[in-house]
Amino acid sequence: DNKLIAEFMGVDYVDIDTYLENNKELQYHNDWNWLMPVVNQCLITDDSTNPSLRWYRQNIVDALLTCNIGEMRKAVVEFIKEYNGGQG
Repeated sequence: DNKLIAEFMGVDYVDIDTYLENNKELQYHNDWNWLMPVVNQCLITDDSTNPSLRWYRQNIVDALLTCNIGEMRKAVVEFIKEYNGGQG
């Protein structure tokens, strides 16, 4: 799911693969500094072509209230999958 998040954020496949080949790990699952820009992008993404994104966006807002990075990441991944047309 970290690769899915990186792609949503516009990171190029080559950049992701190079990053991983250098024995580095994408940190969306355990670092708020990585995850919060993604949360922001989800919250500002236009939902006019997919009204169901509003429901997924509300899940992100609810997850913010838990202050639990695992719940937040799960809500973000669900939003991105819906944004991508239900595909992961």
